[in-house]
Amino acid sequence: MPSSSLVVLLGLLLAGSSATAQPEMSSSVPGARRIELSPEEAGSASEVVVSPGLSTMLLFDSELQRESVELENRHRFSLVDVGQATLRLVPSVSATPGERFKLMVRFRDGSAPSNAVFLLKVHPAKAEATIEVYRAQRTIETYQQEARDARAETFRCQEELARLISEHKAPGGLTGILFNGGLDPSGVAGQILTKAVAKTAANGLGASIITSYHSSKLVAVDVWIDVKTGTRPWTAEGATLKGRPGEELKVLRVWQSTPIPPGGPGARVIVEAEAPAAAVQGPFTLKLWEADGLRSITLGNVTFP
Repeated sequence: MPSSSLVVLLGLLLAGSSATAQPEMSSSVPGARRIELSPEEAGSASEVVVSPGLSTMLLFDSELQRESVELENRHRFSLVDVGQATLRLVPSVSATPGERFKLMVRFRDGSAPSNAVFLLKVHPAKAEATIEVYRAQRTIETYQQEARDARAETFRCQEELARLISEHKAPGGLTGILFNGGLDPSGVAGQILTKAVAKTAANGLGASIITSYHSSKLVAVDVWIDVKTGTRPWTAEGATLKGRPGEELKVLRVWQSTPIPPGGPGARVIVEAEAPAAAVQGPFTLKLWEADGLRSITLGNVTFP
């Protein structure tokens, strides 16, 4: 065979062997297997193959609590050498192929995951010589902040639930309004705003009749919305009532009986908000939008009697 052909053949063989010999995950030690520890998978065991009389070295990227290493049936190992960030294991000849021993190590820095668990599986001859263990660290402070956020959200939900339960316990109709202090002797005042309101609509929405109401503690805007032909039905998902810069009324509910079909006569949408007497000087801008936010309608110059 010509020397040039021999060189090409040798190159192809080397390329093929290098392609099949690439490790599944890269490691800094040639031939070593790499294990990634995740805080979300704390407690799950990684399997490691060991063999009687052969050394297996675990290399960690974090300092170990050397005194806290736990090895099941430790007397079945002829060598257990714990270093600052290393652990060398040699099973004794009494270790039987197929046996499994649980190993747990703990880390000194207090970050999560705080420990690592391994399942040592005995094989007669195929011990893994070197294993690198890396942690995707997460500090205890991040878990504490997550717990604080969860408690705050739980408290908010409890307050909202208590409010809803209180509303359901109260009587309905005019009696309910009086019970909740929504009326004073002057009653509820209303005014028609259809001509006064400036309308800005998007994607085929219109407002034909607009009325505002004001009681002792609440305001409401009653809007008759119509949807133009050729679009899909529309349902109000949220609303804001904003006045001067930095002034915004707290919207309590957006009520709509059914989705508004296109080309039909339209339907009512009622927006109710908290409003002490001093907070309703106006004018306000009412904005209504659907769930995905693509279609909205804005009504400016909204005032209350």
